[in-house]
Parts: sequence; structure tokens; C-alpha cells
Amino acid sequence: MSAPASVPTGLSVPRSTRPGAGPARPRPRVPHARPVTAPTPYGLDDLQELTREVAAEVRAGRHEVVVDPDRRWYRLLRSDGFVDVWLISWATEQIAELHDHAGSLGALTVVSGSLTERRWSGLSGLRTRTLRHGRGAAFPLGHVHDVANTADDPAVSVHAYSPPLSAMSYYDVEDVAGTTGHQRLRRTRTELVEPGQGVG
Repeated sequence: MSAPASVPTGLSVPRSTRPGAGPARPRPRVPHARPVTAPTPYGLDDLQELTREVAAEVRAGRHEVVVDPDRRWYRLLRSDGFVDVWLISWATEQIAELHDHAGSLGALTVVSGSLTERRWSGLSGLRTRTLRHGRGAAFPLGHVHDVANTADDPAVSVHAYSPPLSAMSYYDVEDVAGTTGHQRLRRTRTELVEPGQGVG
């Protein structure tokens, strides 16, 4: 049964459950199939797919990569107000210290080499995983981690943040006094990130 001609397309007409009630008011359909977790149209799966696509472009030679032995090198590849995509190279022993992404979701894909991520998991403290070329990770709100190249060869990765990074907080892990083996995060500083400012 179709909706009455006076109901605009895209609206549904709820049936009244009370006998004799007047005509029901149309309600707009909800366009989102997933819950909104941040002020962005991108979800974690979207960001992971985006970093995989851009990583394929890097492997195909569409973006120049520079490996700087003194500091992490990075370049902003895309920025549209909803998402920033960064290309980052990592020489041996270069690290992004323990940090969060404030109100941004994030994802990365390793283009070449391997990266070691240590991520805060609450009661378990810091958990470590190695991300090799072609593999990636997603960062929900509240994700605190560090990322490092502990291998002998340089590594290259693509990162996406949505909304674009506006701040990052940095942390130390400390023992909880009066407990055995319990740890917690202690924020050491917060830095604002200007649009287009490097993530290094």
C-alpha cells in the first residue's frame, strides 16, 4: 500500500493505534544505518578502506616518499574538512610517543616495512602488536597508543583522521600506589593541532 499523495517522498506515515484518532503526522526516515560515534560521516571501516586505497596509490608510485634518518617525515595527501590523509615514513627507531587523537577517529595501513603499536587496554595495561605491510588498524574514540619502527628497514604508512585532528594528548604509564601490578595513564600534556599541521 502506498502512502497518500500528500506525503512527500522520503517520509513514512505511522499508523495510529487509537481508534478515531486524527491523521498521523509524517516522520522523516533516519538515513544512517549505523550509530553516530563522532561528528563525522566516516566510520572506522570507511577510514580503514580509505587508508588501504591510498596505500595502493603509494605502492603504485603515485606519491613520493622521503625517509629522513633524523625525524619522521610526513605529508598531507588529502584534506576536505571531514578527513585528513597523511603519508608518513619511519626510519629505524623512530616513534610517535603514547598519545590519543582527541575527538577524532583514525586508521592506518602499513605500505611497506612493519610498525609496532603499543595500545592501552585498561586493566591489561599496554598490549603490543606488529603491523606488517598491507595490514592496518583502526582507532576508535579514546584509543591511546604509541607507534614505532623497531625493525632494521624503513617503514611507510598511510593514516586517516576524521574529523581532522584538532588536538592530541600525550601520556605516561604509572603504577597505582598500594596495588600490585596495576597501572594507569597519566596525561602529561595536550597540544592543539592546526589545520594542515604535521602529525610528526
